[in-house]
Amino acid sequence: MKDEKTGRGFASDNNSGVHPEILSAIQKVNTGHEIAYGDDRYTQKVVLKMKKVFGDEAEIFFVFIGTAANVLGLSAVTQPYNAVITPDTSHIHVDECGAPEKFTGCKLLTVTAPDGKLTIDLIKEHMHGFGFEHHVQPRVISITQSTELGTVYTLDEIKTIADYAHEHDMYLHMDGARISNAVVALDTDFYSMTGGSGVDVLSFGGTKNGMMYGEAVVFFNNSLCGDFKYRRKQGMQLASKMRYIAAQFDAFLNNDLWRKNAIHANTMAGKLYQAVKDIDGVKVTRKPEANAVFAIVPEEIIPALQDEYFFYVWDEDTSEVRWMCSFDTTEEDIEQFASLLKKFTS
Repeated sequence: MKDEKTGRGFASDNNSGVHPEILSAIQKVNTGHEIAYGDDRYTQKVVLKMKKVFGDEAEIFFVFIGTAANVLGLSAVTQPYNAVITPDTSHIHVDECGAPEKFTGCKLLTVTAPDGKLTIDLIKEHMHGFGFEHHVQPRVISITQSTELGTVYTLDEIKTIADYAHEHDMYLHMDGARISNAVVALDTDFYSMTGGSGVDVLSFGGTKNGMMYGEAVVFFNNSLCGDFKYRRKQGMQLASKMRYIAAQFDAFLNNDLWRKNAIHANTMAGKLYQAVKDIDGVKVTRKPEANAVFAIVPEEIIPALQDEYFFYVWDEDTSEVRWMCSFDTTEEDIEQFASLLKKFTS
C-alpha cells in the first residue's frame, strides 16, 4: 500500500521533503562569495522583508533549529532564578531533552491543559511567591501555536494571556513551529497573531512547512534583545553561511508560499479526519483545527499499520495516535491509509 517512491507517512511534518521552490532559492544564492555570519546581501534583504511582516520595530535573528529558537529566545528574557509557565504537553517541556532548563537555568512550571491551551485560570496555579527569595519567580508564559494537540489559540485568547503576563511584569513567548498552519486556520496574518496580540518573543518556524532547515527568533520589543547576538553565538547558532537560511525564508514568504503549503496540509488533515472518523474501532479524539489528527485505535493493529504508513503513538496508555499531514501529503495517501485502517479494524 505504501508508496515506496515517496515513503510518505503521517508521523510528522518534519519528515516531509523540501518544497521545490525552497530548493531552487538555495541554488540561486549558491554563486560567488558573500560575507559570512549574516552580513551578506541576501540576509540583509530578507530581514527587511520580514520586518514588513512583523513590524518595523521587530528584530529578527536566524538560527538552525526550533529547539535553539525556543531556548535562546527564552534565555534572552529570563534569569536563572526565573520560571516559565507552560502546558505539560509543550515542546519545551516534553521534546527538548531538558535544554530550556539546562541553558536558561530556569524552572519550567507545567500546567495540565486538556486541549493543549493555557488559560488565565490555569496559569494562576503558579502565580505566587513573587518577591519571596525561596521561590522561583515566574517571568515568562510560553504557548505553542498551533499546539502540540493540534488546537489553535484565537487572537483574543492570545491577547488575554499577553495582557495578563504584562500586568504581572512578565513576557509572552510563542513557540511558532506550526504558526503557518494556525494563521491559515484563523484566516489572519503573522503580525496579528504575534506582535499585534501582545507576543514579546516568537520562535518562527518554517521547517515543518516546506523548508529544509532554519528558524527565526523574533523580538517585538527590541529592548529585549540588546545582547542577543552574543547569546546566539554562544549558543552555537550563528550560521557562517547564513545566506542559505535567508534564501529559504525569502522563498517561504514570496508569493505566500507558506500560506499555500499550510492550506494544503490543513486541508489534507480535514480530509483524513473525514476518511477515518466513521471507521469502526477508530475514535477521533478531537476535530482537527490545523494539520493534526488524533485518534484512538486498537492497540494490536498499530505495528502493522506503522509498517505501511509510519506515525507516532501519542498516549500508550489509551492507544491514542497522532497523524500529521504535510505540504506534500496527497489525497491518494489518505485514501490508501484509510482503506488499510478499515481493513485492519474489520
